[in-house]
This record gives sequence, structure tokens and C-alpha cells, in this order.
Amino acid sequence: MLTFTRPRVLFLLALLIALGPGASPVRSDFDVHDEKSPLRLVRIIELPDVKGRIDHMAFDPERNHLFVAEYGNGSVDDVDVASGKLVGRIRGLHGPQGVAWLPKQSEIAVASGDGLLTFFRSIDRREVASIRLGNDADNAHVDGRNGDLVVGYGSGRLAIVDPSTHRAVRELSLPGHPEGFALLGSHVFVNVPDAHQIVVGDLDQARVITTLNTGNLNENYPMASNPSGSRVAVAFRSPGTLSILDARSGATTSSVSICGDADDLYFYAGRIAVVCGRGAVDGAVDLVGDAAGHGSVRVATQRGARTGLLVPKRNSLFVAVPAQGRLAAIWELSFR
Repeated sequence: MLTFTRPRVLFLLALLIALGPGASPVRSDFDVHDEKSPLRLVRIIELPDVKGRIDHMAFDPERNHLFVAEYGNGSVDDVDVASGKLVGRIRGLHGPQGVAWLPKQSEIAVASGDGLLTFFRSIDRREVASIRLGNDADNAHVDGRNGDLVVGYGSGRLAIVDPSTHRAVRELSLPGHPEGFALLGSHVFVNVPDAHQIVVGDLDQARVITTLNTGNLNENYPMASNPSGSRVAVAFRSPGTLSILDARSGATTSSVSICGDADDLYFYAGRIAVVCGRGAVDGAVDLVGDAAGHGSVRVATQRGARTGLLVPKRNSLFVAVPAQGRLAAIWELSFR
């Protein structure tokens, strides 16, 4: 478990892609091999023959399998975390971006850039069904209340899909393409960066409740809510900022500077994990009630590490490292 001596500290984790060739390296307090680092490298799981961008991931806690959407490779890898080995690959996809584990159906749902939402049996990765939603099908999350799948796509839609029938049952219209979103009961907070907004909607009624303008903050991509549903965290890429919103009022209660190019965001044990770009992990912030303070610990990782998945059961953050003169891989990082 990661701890700090500062009182009332909330750990903010950020993963950054390294700067391009010839650029100055990002200053780091530690790297993942340092014995004193608050985040250490446990192991590397290689992903042979994977090229290009790696996108989001999902986890099956029953079988301890990790599913990795490989956008540039047109594939989803099935990794047995217990053995640390790649056990299978779904091929022939067109820009897989979002992936979700459906526990009731024991299926994997994959949202792809060509607009298809495809369902596969987890045991053998055989296709079960597919739905054509619309272009740029992206983030996918399971509604914990009823097991429905919520998928963002197109120029402004959230599709609510019944996995038992593999059919879209409702759609929430938005003012632009949805990026990260957070489910809070029947309500959903949605990042719509092209509109410079955060939209609050009702999933059951498929209607927009209110919109929140982001002001001078741009490119709001990842988002997550805390376990109690009282707070929503939003990471902006320009400038790199983490904002904490009150889920009831929508008001921004605090903001703090973070890394740029954020793409994943998680709450964990009173802490926050933000996955970004530039070859480092930023550990920051002091969050007390409604107020965020400052303070950070930076851990160097690997050039190109941009997306990740937090698995609290293992006290681990899985980080996707694209192939750059080496095999693509998943790094399992552990909190001290």
C-alpha cells in the first residue's frame, strides 16, 4: 500500500508518454525499479506481434484474465494474469478501443472505431453477436445496477445495451462525441470535449439534465467517480489539470495541475489514478473534503505508456506499453 507522510493525502497517479526523440527527458523522483519508489514494477507480460496504439483494458476477476484492446493491431488480447501469459487473441477487428467484461453473460464486449459493438464468449473468444452503433464506438462501461452496457460513439450518443439480448434499448443524445464517462446510479456524467462541456444525463429516461461548461480547460477525456458517488474527477489535457466535482451540484470544488495527455482515470482506496502520456507516473495531491492541495512524486516508466487499468483486488495498475523497438507488453505495477 502506498503511503505518504503528508497529512490528509490523496494519491494521484498519472502515466505519461515520453517526449519524442531528441527531447529532454521528464524529470523524475524515482523509476519503477527504484527500491524507494512508491510504485514498483512487478513483472512484464509480453504481447508478441502487436503494433501501434494500445487502448483500453478490462478484467475478469473470476478467471483473472485481462483483455487488452489493441487499436493499431486490430485485435484484443486475452492475458492469463495468474500465469502471466498471453492465452488467446481476437483478430480481424477494425480499431478496437473500448472493452468491457460482462459477468452475467461471461462475455467480452468490444467497441471499435468502425462502429461495431461485438460480443465474444470469454471461454473460447468465439463471436456471439454484434451491433452496428455508429462510427468511433469507444468507451464502454457496465451499469452495476442492472448489468446493462453503456457505450459512447458517433458525433454524440451514449447507447444503453441489454447484453442478454445484445440489443440497444435506449440512446442518450449529446452535443458531441463522448469520451470518458462516470455512472452514478441512473445518472451519468459525460465528457464532451469538442463542445467544451461535461454533460449530466439520466440513463433511464435517456435525457440530458444539465450541461457544465469547462471554461479555459480543454480536452477533458478521462473521468471517474468515487465509490460513494459523491465526487467526480475529471482530467483535462490542456492545460494538464485534475478537477474534482460535487456529484450532486456539479460544482467544481477544487483543481490541481497534473500531467498532460490523460487517457484513463480511477479512484482507489481514497486515492486517484490518472493515466497520461510522457514516460512518467505523477503521484500527487492532497484532497480533503472539497479541497485539493498540492504535492507530487514522479516515477519514470516507459516511453509510450499511455493507457492502464487499475485492479484493486491485486493492488496493481496494469500499464500498456506499445512496441517501440521492443515487444509490446503489459507492465504490472504495484503500490507500496
